[in-house]
Amino acid sequence: MSLLETVENQSGPAGVPAQAAVIWMHGLGADGHDFEPVVPQLRLPASLAVRFVFPHAPMQPVSINHGAVMRAWYDVTFDDLEGRSRRADEAGVRRSVGQVQALVEREVARGIPASRIVLAGFSQGGAIALATALRHPQRLAGVMALSTYLPMPETLPAEAAAANALLPVFYAHGTHDPVIPIGMARASIERLDALGYPIEWHEYPMPHSVCLPELEHLSAWLSRVLG
Repeated sequence: MSLLETVENQSGPAGVPAQAAVIWMHGLGADGHDFEPVVPQLRLPASLAVRFVFPHAPMQPVSINHGAVMRAWYDVTFDDLEGRSRRADEAGVRRSVGQVQALVEREVARGIPASRIVLAGFSQGGAIALATALRHPQRLAGVMALSTYLPMPETLPAEAAAANALLPVFYAHGTHDPVIPIGMARASIERLDALGYPIEWHEYPMPHSVCLPELEHLSAWLSRVLG
């Protein structure tokens, strides 16, 4: 499997090798540059050297967008003829999970222990971050799930990695999200809570986006799990 192309950015002291890494997946139709401007906005401690890795999802047709080709972590189809619900392509989710796991392994090969790696993602990217982190065989530092939902929830109890049974989860969602209704996020939280994951949950009065208070909470959480 070839590695995904990535954009990289590092915070912390200049010239100091990275002590931790955040692998951050973008949403449907965006690319690895989407969350690059967020790094300085997080205002992480100046002493904490963190490599941010933003991969580009592969180009592929997306059914709910009339088959238009765009960057996507998996295909999404309608569950019914009225288009009232959507279904993630499980084969596509698993393929992306494998690609993100390969990026984790690359960071480990570059000298960063898995326990110092956070997986993060927005929307589709958040779904992949959750699916990967909870199944990854090595203990990770945490997972950030932004404006997203838990894919393949039915198989998670059997596939969850024991090493990440107590993985810290930062989960945030907008109360006015028209793309992924907050009910989907709350249902995902209930499933994760039932499995015993420690969750920091935040709701914000926003649509399918990111807001300043969310970034402030993210900064505090990241500083804690990586500090």
